Amino acid sequence: MANPTLETGYHPMLIGRITTLHADYYSKSNGFGLLFETKVATDLSEFCTRLDAPENQTWTVSQDGEICGGLSVDGQDLGASIAHLRWFILSPHLAGTGQGNALLRSAKTFCRDQGKSEIHLWTFEGLTAARHLYEKFGFDLVEQNAGTAWGTEVLEQNFVLKL
Repeated sequence: MANPTLETGYHPMLIGRITTLHADYYSKSNGFGLLFETKVATDLSEFCTRLDAPENQTWTVSQDGEICGGLSVDGQDLGASIAHLRWFILSPHLAGTGQGNALLRSAKTFCRDQGKSEIHLWTFEGLTAARHLYEKFGFDLVEQNAGTAWGTEVLEQNFVLKL
């Protein structure tokens, strides 16, 4: 197996693979179904049509020609000075390889270079490894509420990183 590589920008299969990784992982771990999968596919597809804007970017981790993870920064949807971190996912076989760190480091650097003052991300309680990474990079939990935005009731959490 080749070492994973980090790539920037859109390339074929990005939308399908990132959606598949999310649907597979979260259906097994949290029982998320149709609503979640269609939301990821729809929102990610719309976002990719805006990658020509300088404040938007996406990164993927590939191994042996297959996308195994990714992360995106939407610099437009939360206001001029706030970046929205979205679609962070890694294939389970890449856990502990440093690829999550590489993705978050790239996103944080990008946001700083774009002059953003904050990075926001929405997640939910129970994603221990992801939360550890967020906190390692300086994100703070600022809000949590029960909600169904994911298709199933969870404790939704908003993390913010002040740059």
